[in-house]
Amino acid sequence: MEIQARSLVGGTASGELLVSDTSLSFWGGINSEIGVIVDEHHPLRGECITGRIFAIPSGRGSCTGSGVLLELLLRKQAPAALIFQHAEQILTLGVMVARALFDQSIPVLVLSADAFSSLRSGSTAVIIDSALTIGHAVPPASPSPSLTKMPRRTVQLTTKDKRMLEGAYGPAAKLALTILVDVAEMQAAETFLDVTQAHIDACIYIGPASLEFAERFLSLGAKFMVPTTLNSISIDQRRWQEIGMDPAIAQEAHKLAEAYMAMGASMSFTCAPYLLDTAPKSGEHIGWAESNAVVFANSVLGARTQKYPDFLDVAIALTGRAPAAGCHLQEQRLPKLRINVRQSLGADDAFYPLLGYHVGKLAGPDIPLIIGIEHASPTISDLKAFGAAFATTASAPMFHVQGVTPEAVNTRMANTDLPSFEVTNGDLIECWRQLNTATEPSVGLISLGNPHFSLDEFAKLAALLTGRKKHGGVEVVVTTSRAVADDASKAGYIGDLQYFGGSVITDTCWCMLGEPVIPSNAKNIMTNSAKYAHYAPGMIQRKVHFGSLSRCIEAACSGVVTRAPPVWLRTRDLELEYTT
Repeated sequence: MEIQARSLVGGTASGELLVSDTSLSFWGGINSEIGVIVDEHHPLRGECITGRIFAIPSGRGSCTGSGVLLELLLRKQAPAALIFQHAEQILTLGVMVARALFDQSIPVLVLSADAFSSLRSGSTAVIIDSALTIGHAVPPASPSPSLTKMPRRTVQLTTKDKRMLEGAYGPAAKLALTILVDVAEMQAAETFLDVTQAHIDACIYIGPASLEFAERFLSLGAKFMVPTTLNSISIDQRRWQEIGMDPAIAQEAHKLAEAYMAMGASMSFTCAPYLLDTAPKSGEHIGWAESNAVVFANSVLGARTQKYPDFLDVAIALTGRAPAAGCHLQEQRLPKLRINVRQSLGADDAFYPLLGYHVGKLAGPDIPLIIGIEHASPTISDLKAFGAAFATTASAPMFHVQGVTPEAVNTRMANTDLPSFEVTNGDLIECWRQLNTATEPSVGLISLGNPHFSLDEFAKLAALLTGRKKHGGVEVVVTTSRAVADDASKAGYIGDLQYFGGSVITDTCWCMLGEPVIPSNAKNIMTNSAKYAHYAPGMIQRKVHFGSLSRCIEAACSGVVTRAPPVWLRTRDLELEYTT
């Protein structure tokens, strides 16, 4: 069987198909050293993608997936090719960077829904540019004349763009814009646009490739053209020795952070740049990576950015330019489906991460409009928790909440033709069970701050800690930015946490932390973050209790977790309904 596809990255490959109808985040989902799927919630968990033609509907979750794929390519542990049902930017960019900087590449294809559904694991296949042939084990000696690449569009360039590609602004800017042109053509963008700021997620140390990428650009004299912030890095740069982090990893992570600061980035070190004084305004075009930050910026702030992969964020910062595509364009910000929510009476703050986790699964690549929670007046912290969970399970770069988020406040965005989904407590309790992977009540660590804690969250935490002390067998750790930590200290909140027996770590975040911050004797951890509850089992090999902030503190005091769902969630007589 021969299938014509859209080629995102050309090339030739052959091998055994490995197919799933469930999307996957490579960050937190695949071991970058050996190519094994480690996502606890993915049906292919335990399978190795190395040397196989890997087919999934799309990526999802973290922007750092591009970095994981680059590591796999340079370690010779990558798949032979990638096949998607939806055009996939994050993983495709990892291949483009490997091709541009390291002369490593694999084919990347996009199939129609019908063609994708015909794929079966275990079949052998051959890819030659835009042609996929099922049933061959090795490529033919020469491709058929009909198997040519699809024609490429040419993005319109300004005089400044052309001069940049000619090297007038230096070799680093030239290389960065070359990569951006490839991405713009992949997205069929007609032009580039100026951005006012960038946020770099590529500062996370995954392995040697992430550092080699940064040092390659630095050797070319790279300097950022727009104000640029840095995401959480892989260490607490000031206290890594005190908290027992691996010196070898700390040294490499420090080099990576220093490389980007040498290019002109500020020492922000936060996965929640929307909490900084430099947060963008509504309508402002920006070039952000970090999945939760992108979703929050688009949805809650009304700024405009695509969900940029690691490395493309660097290219945007080096040029100040971004493809005029995706959520930069008004027509690409409209909802594609409507989510009707029945607000649960008496719901605690676990409601919003659970809802975001479920809505992300429903939405996939499509922007949703959520209706039914506007009367609950969700706070910024609620929307932050919702957005982080949504960004974990969806690939969509934003959401709307009718009557709450800026583009859904005064107008009814949902027309009657949109697919409509009804979310009930039955759906949320299923998400609760998926996130609560621990099978017994012990807890050794309370993990808070994924994404980084805000000052408001510190205030809520301090109120829960008044007059209490944690259990001796439980560690309580909050991750946050230096800026928020300073404000929380001045307000007395960190003093309250320290009296309770807890501590604060800055610069890094939970998705980068392991032992000894994760106690070696802790079988289970507890968190109020659906994002971390999803990733932790695969990343740190611990089981997870998920619950509200108040439940986390109760567990910190007692040393055990009440494993039954909260009362407001114990309704299972309603099932998911949907109409089209």
